[in-house]
Amino acid sequence: MRKILISGGGGEFAKLILKHNTQFRIFAPTKKEMDITKLESVIKFIKKTKVNCLIHAAALTKPMSQHEAKTVESIKINIIGTSNVVIACSLLKIKIIYISTNFVYPGIKGNYKETDYLMPVNSYGWSKLGGECAVKLYKNSLILRICMTEDIYPHNIAYTNYITSFLKKTDAAKIILKLIDKKGIVNIGGEKSSAYNFAKKYNKEIKKGIIPKNKRRLIGRNTSLNIKKLKSLYYL
Repeated sequence: MRKILISGGGGEFAKLILKHNTQFRIFAPTKKEMDITKLESVIKFIKKTKVNCLIHAAALTKPMSQHEAKTVESIKINIIGTSNVVIACSLLKIKIIYISTNFVYPGIKGNYKETDYLMPVNSYGWSKLGGECAVKLYKNSLILRICMTEDIYPHNIAYTNYITSFLKKTDAAKIILKLIDKKGIVNIGGEKSSAYNFAKKYNKEIKKGIIPKNKRRLIGRNTSLNIKKLKSLYYL
């Protein structure tokens, strides 16, 4: 049985991947067991478990605004931490699968393809693109630019004028497990939709809202993804 390591093992997304795994032996260390901000810690855990693939899910994520307030932490975890993981994978010759985000795209016109121009919407997107730079230098890698949200939409209001490609986290976790052997860059998301139209499918009581000006700079206007490549690899 193939052995896989997931960084950020204590996180919600790593737990979903574990929950839906049926074919791999997966190790999901906590930060105490494997600290990605310390290269030796990553190398030590990989050597200990003898895995041949690492899914890099450890990251500083939401709320988006914290990446402006906690710049140093964002850099340490999402950029330096990812660089450490890539170095460890390169030295030990194992594959890395990097969980990135649709926020690396400009968030203006939408329908972004994997080959499109990159200009992150927000500081979170910049931190994840910083990580992508390290991953891209290592050929035995897969970058997944994911647009996902909670399985149960977490807000009472959803924006009618925010266009995106939301996919439930559980569905994203299942897809990742099917792409283990792929390389390159793949967008992962659902069909293009307003946040409101997506949310109302699961919550009929959801209320309509409009993106406030102070939030538009944090999330963009249209962060939808072109998922033709994903569909060619995995049938949604």
